[in-house]
Amino acid sequence: MIVIEKLYIGEIAALHIVNKDNYDQKLPYIQFTHGFTSAKEHNLHFAYNLAEKGFRVVLPDCLYHGERDQQLSSMELNVHFWDIVIKTIDEIAEIKEYFDGKGLIDDNSIGLVGTSMGGIVTLGAMRKYPWIHAAVSLMGMPYYEKFAKYTIEEVQKRGYKLPLTQVEIDQLIGRLAQLDLSKVPEALETRPLMFWHGKKDEVVPYAYSRQFYEQIKPLYQEAPEKLIYITEENAGHKVSRKAMLKTVEWFETHLEHGFVKL
Repeated sequence: MIVIEKLYIGEIAALHIVNKDNYDQKLPYIQFTHGFTSAKEHNLHFAYNLAEKGFRVVLPDCLYHGERDQQLSSMELNVHFWDIVIKTIDEIAEIKEYFDGKGLIDDNSIGLVGTSMGGIVTLGAMRKYPWIHAAVSLMGMPYYEKFAKYTIEEVQKRGYKLPLTQVEIDQLIGRLAQLDLSKVPEALETRPLMFWHGKKDEVVPYAYSRQFYEQIKPLYQEAPEKLIYITEENAGHKVSRKAMLKTVEWFETHLEHGFVKL
């Protein structure tokens, strides 16, 4: 039986999904990061399918989302987008350490996956954390610095005054540059990475992730099976069932160490 446990790790509300029979075992571990304006429970179908395969799965609420909602306006939330991304990347380690401290994680089998903003987070985390062994970016992209400058300019064009000084903006861009995987793609170290992106996505354009995939393909010449890009001609900014099943298959293939067969 698959169980869903609600817990709090510091200020982070999260759902913990695992097969009840394996609850106390050291298992392959996957963290799933939701998209912008979404929440942890919106991705339970992913977690259920992964837990059925023997994974321990955690779905946290990002800052200002789900149970951490602070009733910000749409524009206020947009202004905080990159703060949320940076905070979420920091919290990936905090959540992992919580389960590690309880002896529940196979440290040689750690995966990360996310949709949209969560896909963006996933790619930044791949630069920061060498202990992530495999990842899936669903509708994400790695161009932090470039995209941040673009979004700031767009907000300003609409006549909205950013609650940041130029010094603070420069500091933010500097922090993002340190997480920008496109600047240091070698940080992937040929770890398994899957992309899924619909060609009709108008929120996070398909071209961003495709460009990065083409950029890093030469790095995987010795291990081409560890890099894959999947797209669907008529898919927009919504993850398809095919993408969900391919995600499960990807982790089954690439997080084998210590894998528990049910």
